Amino acid sequence: MNIIDIFLYDTTWGFIFEIMIRCFVMFFLILIFLRLSGKRGIRQLSIFEVAIILSLGTAAGDPMIIDDVPIVQAFVVMSTIIILYRLVTWAMMKSEKIELWVEGKPLYIVEDGMMVIQDMKKEKYSHDEFFAEMRQQSVEHLGQVRVALLETDGCLSILFYTEQETKWGLPLFPKAYQKSVHLNTENYYSCMYCGMTQHLLHLEQECPRCHNKDWTESLSVPYIH
Repeated sequence: MNIIDIFLYDTTWGFIFEIMIRCFVMFFLILIFLRLSGKRGIRQLSIFEVAIILSLGTAAGDPMIIDDVPIVQAFVVMSTIIILYRLVTWAMMKSEKIELWVEGKPLYIVEDGMMVIQDMKKEKYSHDEFFAEMRQQSVEHLGQVRVALLETDGCLSILFYTEQETKWGLPLFPKAYQKSVHLNTENYYSCMYCGMTQHLLHLEQECPRCHNKDWTESLSVPYIH
């Protein structure tokens, strides 16, 4: 194979145009797929940035290992992706709706020590994943948390109650997060599904927020900064 074949091979203007079309289609398919998959798996990067990285990575990888993929085709792909990046960035600056569609928006996961179940469902955010995230930030129970926000990069931002403001709340560590089988009417109990916390008359009582009937004994330990 000569030098010309390495850079051009059998590339035609028609195929270059086809590559550009494929880039446009695949770029937006990647964006749509990542928007549908939620924020959890893209820590520290926005969905838009992940789409750019995936697109450029694929374009750069093929000509390195496939001998009939010339460098000029990868150059066309990468140039097209950069143009798309500039266009979408410009559109996001001009339109809040476009920015919202591409980047998404932060969602409230906890408010006033209770989980916002509707927003968790939107992001397909499981209780196990949520509990693990909170534990990694040294949260022992939801009574310590005033607000938890799921950011567009998939990370949690948390505002804590002061020591004096700390409430009774749903425990997040496995040994404490156990369904209660004996009732002490003097204790507080938390709904294991939404975190609603109250005194109970009996353990089969229905949660007024989510209608769940599983309760665990609450904790009230203040958050240690």
